[in-house]
Amino acid sequence: MANTIISTILITLLALLFLFPLVWMLVSSMKPEAAIYKDIGGIKAFLPSFDIGSWGTAYRELLSRFNVFIYLLNSIFYGLSVTIGSIIVNSLAGYGFSKFRFRGRKMLFGLLLALLVIPGETIIIQKFQVVRSMGILNTPLAVIFPSLAAPFYIYMFKNFFDAISDDIIESAQLEGASMFTIYWRIMLPMAKPAIATVGTLSFISSWNDYIWPLMVLTDSNRFPLQVAITNINNTQPVYMNQVMAILTISTIPLIIVYVFFQKYLVQGMGASGTGEK
Repeated sequence: MANTIISTILITLLALLFLFPLVWMLVSSMKPEAAIYKDIGGIKAFLPSFDIGSWGTAYRELLSRFNVFIYLLNSIFYGLSVTIGSIIVNSLAGYGFSKFRFRGRKMLFGLLLALLVIPGETIIIQKFQVVRSMGILNTPLAVIFPSLAAPFYIYMFKNFFDAISDDIIESAQLEGASMFTIYWRIMLPMAKPAIATVGTLSFISSWNDYIWPLMVLTDSNRFPLQVAITNINNTQPVYMNQVMAILTISTIPLIIVYVFFQKYLVQGMGASGTGEK
């Protein structure tokens, strides 16, 4: 009983530690500029303005100064495109490694796993050169294509497909189904936890990506929200409540995605190491 109480208290304190910055960001976006600095040293820093009518002022001023909706739509488009593409590309690769027998399969999969230890930042120049040689710089394709395939996602799908009996495939083949039909109608629907996990992680990664879109995009109208935030923060005059407002806007979609897919995310991450369905 005592251990349960202590654990609950420690978990609650840890949760509050992570919530404090989010709460401060949200309430600061609902205050006048002067009130943020006035209240910063006390408990009022975590309380919104008592004037309810002023809560949306920073948001209205922000939207009047910047094309936030364009940046938001860009981020949503990039995020959804990467999510859908990542599920298709990585599930196909995982399906191939799991159910196809070809020469060099184990060695190729071993090399794929070795890529997990290589930080993405170390190959970003090579990725840029590939994108430039393809002639797709300053287009949405430059942002989307390099984010589709990931070794960890392929590994996750392979584990899920390994747990599906080959007898199912053999039965489907006897009924005349092709390997792609088996993948699309049988294997993919059975890997829903992996789909939810890869989709959630892909969306979050795309939404938070800053360096890569900044490298491959020059047209500001194509910037995602994360890149636009930097421009907004550097555009004079800079108002702290508007900065907090744009950060709040950028955080809300991530919270929504996590709340709705939290169950599948935990289930998929837990099963990815064991191959359980």
